[in-house]
Amino acid sequence: MLRLLIVVTAVLCVTPALAQERRPSHCIAIAEADPAMEFVQLAGFRMPFPDAYTVRINYIEHATFLIETAGGLTVATDYTGMLGATTLIPDVVTMNNAHETHYTVFPDPDIAYVLEGWARNGKAADHYLDLGEMLIRNVPTDVRGYDRSRVRQNGNSIFVFEVAGLCIGHLGHLHHEPDEMQYASLGRLDVVMAPVDGGMTLDLPTMIKVLTRLKSSIVIPMHWFGTYSLDRFLAGISEEFEVHRPGITSIEVSLRTLPQRPTVIVLEPSPLVDPW
Repeated sequence: MLRLLIVVTAVLCVTPALAQERRPSHCIAIAEADPAMEFVQLAGFRMPFPDAYTVRINYIEHATFLIETAGGLTVATDYTGMLGATTLIPDVVTMNNAHETHYTVFPDPDIAYVLEGWARNGKAADHYLDLGEMLIRNVPTDVRGYDRSRVRQNGNSIFVFEVAGLCIGHLGHLHHEPDEMQYASLGRLDVVMAPVDGGMTLDLPTMIKVLTRLKSSIVIPMHWFGTYSLDRFLAGISEEFEVHRPGITSIEVSLRTLPQRPTVIVLEPSPLVDPW
């Protein structure tokens, strides 16, 4: 009953800009890809959208992305309080607190929805935020302690953003392979942001196993420290996935433009800069 009340309140309180109709996604019901689908489109922050069913993903830094929708909704992942030289205040931010580079204790008070991904008072984070155009939910996972011998239960969340018919997932500071219940809760992710450092988060062989199991059309590496860790990941996954490094910071993606073969797209991190 409490979750239902939260969802109803969120829907009633959204501004007209956020109250858009959401195209149904297929996170749980896996759909076959259309062989005629073209490749994703490259685009920049705050550019006009080609249609109502396209989503833009900007890589800002470390584990922080900005997701933009055609309806004007903006969501920042693993928000640290800094997005760049921009006046933008996201409508929603998600955070994980495995390290200070994944959250802030002082989010801007003008942010409408601040979603913490970690447990409080022993209770796992439980989000199901329906904004009309986008549904945001989370799947909690455990994290290791710094000495790797202790486990902090539900210290991380995999956030899922269902928008424009797509299922977009952010694995956060993932420390273990999801169990069967967690895989089922995630469903089929079309696009996934994955930490690929291979040490502070999940080891690379297990991460590649997770990404293969998720059957994502697009994998965007994050949480890499220099080219060495990134190159190790790309070498390990290249047998199962196409690998593209176009040298850009953002992409536009829709159901129509998902790549036919599972593809890793390397985005170069760059803080946001408002266009003139």
